[in-house]
Amino acid sequence: MCAAELFSGKRLDSYEYIRREEVRRFVGSLFGSSGDPVEVKDRLLDLSLNVISRMVLGENHNAAAGGDEDLKEILEEAMLLNGVLDIGDSIPWLAWLDLQGYRRRMKAVAGRIDGFLERVLDEHDLKRRGEGKKKDMVDVLLELADDPDLEVKMDRRRVKAFTLDMIAGGTESSAVTVEWAISELLKHPKIFTKAAEELDRVVGKDRWVEENDIPNLPYINAIVKETMRLHPVAPLLVPRMAREDVELFGYHIAKGTRVFVNVWTIGRDPNIWDAPEEFWPERFIGKDIDVKGHDFELLPFGAGRRMCPGYPLGIKVIQVSLANLLHGFKWELPSGMKREELNMDEIFGLSTPRKFPLVAVAHPRLPLHLYNNGV
Repeated sequence: MCAAELFSGKRLDSYEYIRREEVRRFVGSLFGSSGDPVEVKDRLLDLSLNVISRMVLGENHNAAAGGDEDLKEILEEAMLLNGVLDIGDSIPWLAWLDLQGYRRRMKAVAGRIDGFLERVLDEHDLKRRGEGKKKDMVDVLLELADDPDLEVKMDRRRVKAFTLDMIAGGTESSAVTVEWAISELLKHPKIFTKAAEELDRVVGKDRWVEENDIPNLPYINAIVKETMRLHPVAPLLVPRMAREDVELFGYHIAKGTRVFVNVWTIGRDPNIWDAPEEFWPERFIGKDIDVKGHDFELLPFGAGRRMCPGYPLGIKVIQVSLANLLHGFKWELPSGMKREELNMDEIFGLSTPRKFPLVAVAHPRLPLHLYNNGV
């Protein structure tokens, strides 16, 4: 369903206007805060959530929430709880005590998510037969649910689960990755200068970066890859299960064993990478290493049949939002803060966001009329 219907090249191309409009609105919003410290991830979450909400639900996240819920806050709580270490998972007989309160919070956020998704499906059931309405991804899922010949029946519960996966998976990952990229560039101003020079040379200063510019921006792509190497959003890929007994590097792995792939450690392995702790995008220039699951030293989206099905969308959002942030703004740390003081600690969990959200100041570097058109 993901490959043929939801994230096919044709379908993603049909949604390009959404990504363009939201990026323009995003840079217009940043321009309105020029010279003031902004929490970068919070702005990026708004961008990615609006993009994915319009593609999946047909409207931005504020409209989709109907004013009753803060969808961004719900998703942040859900992502946090998905990555916590619950004592009851390790000591099952203590689970009923809920010593950390996580299960109570999980039930509460699950109820809020289910209520939101029920309202979304009810609205789509009423509207999807209307003439001239653009088809979003929930419409596609509901059409599939109506198909009596579908091999795996898509009942209402599965449609809700699928919808939640697309919204949650497409929001946090791109925002975290771009925040880390800006953080690294603030620590390495020479890399920022080199990226800006490439953007000025290829795109010029009289327009914004478009998706069709990305293949002509090898250094921007190298920055994205280097960010994903050092700061993979999912440090441990979605668990696999061994289908047969196997011996690997002298270790016996029994059939049925749950297997985790530690891409965080692979990305910092000195046997694979030169100067693995250094942020150095040039390592990818002239190399064929990509993030599509074929090069096992760089697997931010996994590999094989179980790799992230939404990676074609995720990489587009990351590339075009980062390129426009670097093209449209000169970034600096708040007044009086030195780049050596920028804390780069991360939180380990389902994802690896910064421990302390990045606060930075953006100054416009393009003609001012471009920003007015972006609002």
